[in-house]
Amino acid sequence: MDVTTSEEYASQSKLLQEFTNVPSIDSAWVLKTSNDISAAMFSISQPDLLANSTRKYTMYSHITRAGTNSLDFQWSPFPIEMTGVSVIVPSPSGSKLLVVRNGEKGYPTKLEIVDQSHVEKEIHVGQSMHGPLYTDEWFHGISWNQDETLIAYIAEAPPQPRPAFNGSGYRNEDSSEEDCNTWKGQGDWEEDWGERYSKKGRPSLFVLDIASGEVRAAKGIATSLSVGQVVWAPPSSSGSKKYLVFVGWLEHNGFQNTARKLGIKYCSNRPCALYAIASPFEGPEPDNKPVSDGKSESAAAAHNLTASISSAFFPRFSRDGKILAFLSAKQAVNTGAHNATDSLHKINWPSDWEMDKQLNITEVVPIVTCPEDGCFPGLYCSSILSNPWLSDGCTMILTSAWRSTEVILSIDVLSGKITRITPEDSHYSWSVVAIDGDNVLTVSSSPIDPPHIRYGRQVTLEGQTLRWAWDEVGSPFATASNKVKSLLSHRSVSILKIPVANPSDGLSDGGKLPFEAIFVSSKDSSYSPTVVILHGGPHSVSVSSYVKSSAFLASLGFNLLIVNYRGTPGFGEEALQSLAGKVGSQDVQDCLTAIDYVINEKLIDGSKVAVVGISHGGFLTTHLIGQAPDRFVVGAARNPVCNLSLMIGTTDIPDWCYMVACGTEAKQYASESPSPDLLRLFYQKSPIAHISKVKAPLLMLLGGADLRVPVSNGLQYARALRERGGEVKIMMFPEDIHEIIIPRSDFESFLNIGVWFKKHLK
Repeated sequence: MDVTTSEEYASQSKLLQEFTNVPSIDSAWVLKTSNDISAAMFSISQPDLLANSTRKYTMYSHITRAGTNSLDFQWSPFPIEMTGVSVIVPSPSGSKLLVVRNGEKGYPTKLEIVDQSHVEKEIHVGQSMHGPLYTDEWFHGISWNQDETLIAYIAEAPPQPRPAFNGSGYRNEDSSEEDCNTWKGQGDWEEDWGERYSKKGRPSLFVLDIASGEVRAAKGIATSLSVGQVVWAPPSSSGSKKYLVFVGWLEHNGFQNTARKLGIKYCSNRPCALYAIASPFEGPEPDNKPVSDGKSESAAAAHNLTASISSAFFPRFSRDGKILAFLSAKQAVNTGAHNATDSLHKINWPSDWEMDKQLNITEVVPIVTCPEDGCFPGLYCSSILSNPWLSDGCTMILTSAWRSTEVILSIDVLSGKITRITPEDSHYSWSVVAIDGDNVLTVSSSPIDPPHIRYGRQVTLEGQTLRWAWDEVGSPFATASNKVKSLLSHRSVSILKIPVANPSDGLSDGGKLPFEAIFVSSKDSSYSPTVVILHGGPHSVSVSSYVKSSAFLASLGFNLLIVNYRGTPGFGEEALQSLAGKVGSQDVQDCLTAIDYVINEKLIDGSKVAVVGISHGGFLTTHLIGQAPDRFVVGAARNPVCNLSLMIGTTDIPDWCYMVACGTEAKQYASESPSPDLLRLFYQKSPIAHISKVKAPLLMLLGGADLRVPVSNGLQYARALRERGGEVKIMMFPEDIHEIIIPRSDFESFLNIGVWFKKHLK
């Protein structure tokens, strides 16, 4: 490393650490509410680079409301670190707390029931019953019942028994322990759910009886079903039956209905349904088998509540238990797009429901195909609060993408009325974190403004019309250093509406609508170097929220052009579907159109442009430096898709390759053994087809444990580029996955991007 580069590393690493130290708010709960005072708990996290892990804390606040315009948050003086804690979940009344400490490497999982003064009960669950609880955003489900005596949750089923051997050969007798004279064989290989789930057991449903400390596995669930997102149904009018509602994913969803689990992370297009089943504590004590094949006479098989539609998830019962609302990604399932526009549905839940009763499904919010300018573009929700209801019992509060911003919506599930309650004239993005009666706790931020807590309340105007007022809350979380605040204070943000260049006659109306780009620039000079940032997916979205890595690049003096090309969620279903089968052409053209737009508006210097992206954003990065080699000075790609014909046989989502290259017709000829003609098409649509034209130096950042876009894709491209005399630097993070999220990997990744861009954009 030369002296200049060494000094740049030293300077930038010191600055990046200041961005890394800013904590993030993961979740929040309002525990107790009276007329004027509420108690709230916040879960926050902060990377720990020295330990290469993430610290988790909790903080508490008393919220006092005195009159219409008086609001006061009284914070606990210090955060409480939750060492070794996997997840926390308060009980419905807020008087108890479940603390989960997942066991690793054969150790039991610990479930702690904490009241307001001490640990009331600690239950150790051995791995013969189940493994660690699922805490990810997809399968995760932990639900207290209404009277706080039972807790349902999703955990890893224990592994299948493996054959045992000794010096004489195979041991026929059952043995769970190894000794010095025996060893365990491998047994049959089992499919997993791909990226993020490669070392996890099947997601299965269990219930804890708090009083006895007994854990039972749910009965009547077929072993071909992976389960998640469990909630308790309201007690029946007779009080005699306790039901659980959960999401189930059939594991046989490979090509031609073969037995394969295709990767599920970021993939809402996997078919799923809501199921109901009786609590395992309703009947006699079970035989302790963790799952059932659904044929047991002692337990009724799980009942499919949503058999009429191809997708149903995030079940939420209203406060009075009369409505079961849920999201559906049926459009994604039916078209094959890995993310598409959601719809919201409801079931009127009878108080005397029994397992044999069929229930009608009503669509509350339909899919929006082609939104009018400024109007609701459709639902795009990555999560829903465990309790998203206002006190009227029929109004849900959801966070959804709305073009290039994230907004908060109020939805009346009786009338279907949708109201955007966050300010319409703001370039900030907003996310709801908790409901406080008829008020909401939110986090808002922009690309240059770290997250702040805001408190939303409804106020009545003179004409008896309601509007939402937003109070900014002073909190300990707003802890960006003075240096960070000073650097970002010299930046400004705008959202640019960019017309489609030369739309073809065959495009849908939605596909012809303008797309957007978020532009972060210097207030002092428009002619700083510009970094084009491209999201992955392609059906994901860059919203105008604070992202540490982007803010870091802005603080180095770069303009940022964050492009939401057509195919991005938040713009209506026709715009999203317009990209299917046109990757490498339509999305590339949109990126070039966005760059031309800011050049023509004299917002940037077109001779000083860099480009960076991850996954499909890396696909576009390598496409752009190949298709438009004179437009880019330098590039960086994180786990990029470079060769679809190579990826098809190595990725956990081969269906994605067919969908993006061939469009919605891909399903009819998708196969694990693509034809030579299809392999040729995959190659032609890939960046590697344009590698001979590349001029820009390229930084390649690869996660060695990536199952989504395995490292072979990036390495082949980088080696081929080097073979042709191109300048390429490869960084490998052996233990990291597709996102490159281990704290040290993430830190070093963006440090090297900053240094690489500074070096080549002098």
